[in-house]
Amino acid sequence: MQILSEQEILRREKRQQLMDMGIDPYPAEKFEVNTTAKEMLAEFDSNEGKFEEVSLAGRIMSFRVMGKASFAELKDATGRVQIYVNRDDLCPGDDKTLYNTVFKKMMDIGDFVGIKGFGFKTQTGEISIHVKELKLLTKSLKPLPVVKTAKDEEGNETVYDAFSDPELRYRQRYVDLVVNDDVKDVFMKRIKVINAIRNYFNENGYLEVETPILQSIPGGAAARPFITHHNALGNDLYLRIANELYLKRLIVGGFDGVYEFSKNFRNEGMDRTHNPEFTAMEIYVAYKDYIWMMEFTENLLERVATEAIGTTDVQFGDKQVSFKAPYKRITMYDAIKEYTGFDISGMNEAQLRDVCKELNIEVDESMGKGKLIDEIFGEKCEGNFIQPTFITDYPVEMSPLSKRHRDNPELTERFELIINGKEVANAYSELNDPVDQRNRFEEQVKLQERGDDEAMFIDQDFIRALEYGMPPTSGLGIGIDRLVMMLTNNPSIQEVLFFPQMKPEKWPVASKVEEWEAIGVESGLVQVMHKLGMYMIIDLAEASSGKFMNDFIGMKKKLKLKEIKNPSREDFEAWIEKAVAIKEESEN
Repeated sequence: MQILSEQEILRREKRQQLMDMGIDPYPAEKFEVNTTAKEMLAEFDSNEGKFEEVSLAGRIMSFRVMGKASFAELKDATGRVQIYVNRDDLCPGDDKTLYNTVFKKMMDIGDFVGIKGFGFKTQTGEISIHVKELKLLTKSLKPLPVVKTAKDEEGNETVYDAFSDPELRYRQRYVDLVVNDDVKDVFMKRIKVINAIRNYFNENGYLEVETPILQSIPGGAAARPFITHHNALGNDLYLRIANELYLKRLIVGGFDGVYEFSKNFRNEGMDRTHNPEFTAMEIYVAYKDYIWMMEFTENLLERVATEAIGTTDVQFGDKQVSFKAPYKRITMYDAIKEYTGFDISGMNEAQLRDVCKELNIEVDESMGKGKLIDEIFGEKCEGNFIQPTFITDYPVEMSPLSKRHRDNPELTERFELIINGKEVANAYSELNDPVDQRNRFEEQVKLQERGDDEAMFIDQDFIRALEYGMPPTSGLGIGIDRLVMMLTNNPSIQEVLFFPQMKPEKWPVASKVEEWEAIGVESGLVQVMHKLGMYMIIDLAEASSGKFMNDFIGMKKKLKLKEIKNPSREDFEAWIEKAVAIKEESEN
């Protein structure tokens, strides 16, 4: 049984009353719109004649009912505008039902309406719409949170009843977007970021493609995958952790430049900067190297910041970050030496473990050289790079898909872009030697055997593709969610995802009305039980008859259920006795 509040019960009653009046609370026919709230507020003063015939639809966000005339605030996808509803203009004939009954009594905050009328300014100078026609488009059955603001004499604004609880906001993003206007602005900027990247690539002649999400081998990154089962094929598949290997297959196939915005999935921890499902962009360009890609990346991000937020100077928390090119460049070994004092170049695994011990970095036996170096850099160096910085020339052990460095075969031609202490982009001169690639994969298998559940699998088909020949290529991956976090000054990834991953919601369960009636509770009294927190019959088993009776009769009086006779003490005792019996039976 669904548990309803008083407001939800009342709105359902209004829904039925509208239907009894012959008014469909959810009409199917289209409603033509010829303007928007934003357009009207922006252009009314300069072009009043444009708004002599306005047709607009949106959600009612507030009411001010004043007898024969009322004001309301209408919100569409672009903003809010005031509407003025006069009884005799809306109902020019003798029948005033549409105003007196439907508008004043049957409509609520949250309802969608369509209105037709003309624009005007009130005596206080507020641009408004004088309504001549009004149509209910959707009856809202759940009340929206009503966020109120007040200003003191100095103009300082205080917000009351804000819909601000993160658990509710992320779980009910649809409500968050309606009542918190700034939230929508974040996602509009996210859209601008993606469009700016896409436009930049398209202008350079690179092609947007699609690659599989379900993969037989989870390749292209070091991460723990999600596993699912394909019934028709009779084998397990993995959700994509990266799209790198498929995009490089397309370079083998003859494309000079391909990119993809991909949903990737990694079965790892969740925190303020990690969500198991995230958006990445990867691009691969033939006949380029990682040095070219650094310049390409800094020019790209400078343009993205300019187009998405209008500036390259971005405030993130208490720091200001500049996306203006060019960006600082430093090798990984030099960064480690600068911030730890240790020169780890040429060290073997045992020596690296000694360094970790001296630096109080926790490690385990499954970690090879690459993981140990990664831990040192992550713990002691990464957080120091606030301004965009390219960390270059990673050890071979850390980069199984990257080409060996042209001057030092112990290193690779790889960079990561660090901004505000977090990795935002990763790029290589791509490894295109199939023999070397096979050897690197085999080293990853050895790490798996030591217990590293993030080590890569051998992708035999990818090696076969390389054996046909892949031209010199550079690839770049950017974490879209983290980039948007920085450009919108949001410290939590949940703030830039429409629907972040959450623990399963626990829905309240209630016994059916018929079950309450079976133990002697009248159907009209079930709502009293719910108000007292008694949703299941077995909830009564722990109740004290005397106190419960007093609470029950008090709540019944508050709900104004005068037509139903008060139960007797014997009734309460009988209900509790039956609830105890039902609970004992369920436990046995």
